[in-house]
Amino acid sequence: MTWQCLALDLRDDPAAIADYERWHRKGVIWPEIVQSIREAGILDMQIHRTGNRLVMLMRVGPEFDADAKAAADAASERVQAWETLMSTFQQPLPWAGAGQKWVPMTRIFDLSIC
Repeated sequence: MTWQCLALDLRDDPAAIADYERWHRKGVIWPEIVQSIREAGILDMQIHRTGNRLVMLMRVGPEFDADAKAAADAASERVQAWETLMSTFQQPLPWAGAGQKWVPMTRIFDLSIC
């Protein structure tokens, strides 16, 4: 099992940020979204926020394949509807590629190897 860390910004709008957080609460997030995450081999996922910057931590199993997850998401009408909704709150990082939302972060320190 490994951890992956990704970053994304929200629009710098307190009402939009509050809405984004509300959509991610238990009982509000669409069950199909949670199911698609679990089916992809993502064992745990957390999103943290400071200001309008989001950091996502994903613990993935050896069967996780980011390209397969992206293909499954693209083929899912419900996931695409969720992504369209979430895009109303999000803005790409300045260094994100064209069409890229979540940008992988590079680990620069690991206490376990010190």
